[in-house]
Amino acid sequence: MGIIQAVVLGVVQGATEFIPISSSAHLVLVPWMFGWQNPGLAFDAVLHLGTLLAVIAVFWRDLVSLAAAWLRGVTTRNVDGPDARLAWWIILGTIPAGLMGVLWEEQFEALFHNPLHVSALLLVTGLWLALAERLGHRDCQAWDMHWWQSLLIGLAQGCAIAPGISRSGATIGAGLLLGLKRHEAARFSFLLSTPIILGAGLLQVRRLLGMHSPDTALVPLAMGFVAASVSGYVCIRFLLTYLKQHSLTIFAVYCWVFGLGSIAVMLA
Repeated sequence: MGIIQAVVLGVVQGATEFIPISSSAHLVLVPWMFGWQNPGLAFDAVLHLGTLLAVIAVFWRDLVSLAAAWLRGVTTRNVDGPDARLAWWIILGTIPAGLMGVLWEEQFEALFHNPLHVSALLLVTGLWLALAERLGHRDCQAWDMHWWQSLLIGLAQGCAIAPGISRSGATIGAGLLLGLKRHEAARFSFLLSTPIILGAGLLQVRRLLGMHSPDTALVPLAMGFVAASVSGYVCIRFLLTYLKQHSLTIFAVYCWVFGLGSIAVMLA
């Protein structure tokens, strides 16, 4: 894999992991459109770790506060504080995706080899964003949620293991439907992504260690990591600011246009 391909895929991963237009769909469809070969497990693992660095760079203060509040809550058996409650909601919200990934890993992975199915699921992402924007109440803070609401958002995150279903789109949309403000839904989505992205990256690293030789050169790996980290950081900052005053409609339209365009190319 060349450096240009590594940078392009790194930017695509970093941007679309957080902007609700499905990173998995773009990492399937973009190489398919350019005729690129699968970059391999090493590159996939590095991209996930790059996006993880972007989340930590933006939210490190929040993550430290949440971890400290959770530890205090466990020690004192008191979870009444906003940070302690939010930390528990993140833990609960991570459970569904973890279980779904373990139980249906093979079924989800099979979808990555079918660009037509990926494009169709991208249309589903657009529909979900449009419905959430239209039906959501948008008047609550994340720590005001009940435990079962965090599980529902986590279930939406689990569905996004399927390529074409945007992880951020699924969780932000679920948050809006459950009454969260746009900005709060996005913030909770990004915080909720931390253990999932870490788990996905470590899973790929474990698989990579089981191989006899690395499948990607060092320089493209490094360039992909940097590209994913920088683009992810920029897009998190952008989306948090954008959603304070704007809707998700533009992203729904993008998913429909890109999905229908991809389907049209395949059928032609």
